[in-house]
Amino acid sequence: MKLPVLDHDAVLATVDLQAATAQVREAFVRHHRGEWEMPAKVYLPCPPDGDFRAMLARGGELALLKWICSFPGAAAAGQPTVAGIVCLSDARDGRPLMLLDARAVTALRTGAGAAVATEALAPDDSCTVGIVGCGLHGTWTARCLAAAGYGPGVCFDPRVDAASALAAELSWEAGGREAALRCDVVCCVTPGAMPVVEGVDLRPGLHLNMLGADGPGKAEATIGAVASCQLFCDEWEQASHGGELTGAVQAGAVDRAAVTELGAVLCGEHGGRCGPDAVTLFDSTGLAIQDLAIAKSALEAWQHGRVEAQTVRL
Repeated sequence: MKLPVLDHDAVLATVDLQAATAQVREAFVRHHRGEWEMPAKVYLPCPPDGDFRAMLARGGELALLKWICSFPGAAAAGQPTVAGIVCLSDARDGRPLMLLDARAVTALRTGAGAAVATEALAPDDSCTVGIVGCGLHGTWTARCLAAAGYGPGVCFDPRVDAASALAAELSWEAGGREAALRCDVVCCVTPGAMPVVEGVDLRPGLHLNMLGADGPGKAEATIGAVASCQLFCDEWEQASHGGELTGAVQAGAVDRAAVTELGAVLCGEHGGRCGPDAVTLFDSTGLAIQDLAIAKSALEAWQHGRVEAQTVRL
């Protein structure tokens, strides 16, 4: 059996950003309606260096397994912090259909998820975007928001070159953390080792996409800041145990009744932000159904001859 393989660059070149946002929005809706299934993410800790994660999803006659890791110290050796592989299979007969670079799939679905949440939760007149953290995921988050019509923006990163490069690409500007946090929509895409948003940074009408806290012990906002917002998440179980909400939940400052899943908003079961002055926070932990949406799009692009793939023989 020959199996097509899409490497990092091929995945990123395959998916149109507006289409990716639409597909991820559909995935949230289908999952909320029970049409797409997704077991809980499984963590395999590798202390003190990092962890592995296994993520599974099924929907649209496809099934997905994503095997991915996060090793923050790998960058010092010139290796990516996040690496892994996605296996896409036919859910009707089990045939493997494609292998994809998991790092690229993750970057696309992270950015697309932020765009979906912003369109659903930010005030209608929101325009400017603050990007806090301009690594791979921050870059694609900015690109997805720009493709959705948001901007200009302010890019902040302790690595000045990274912020400057992203700002130049999008005709935005590079600036400090405070300037980024003054934007209408703020996307935090840091490793989550320390908070970058505090209570004093909140102001009426702000929308926050918190994208970096994707595992236990990570947080990009203080507990007080989280508890002061109107809260939304991609999935409660995952967010309450390994996301931005986790610290506030463990401290007793936030409970289930205070948090709305994004799918409920997209399906019209919840009205979203409670008013123009609300401060909304979306906790994005990253769902396998989002990965499935991106992988499905990449598979269709290959099937229609829009991208070339390498092959392996099993």
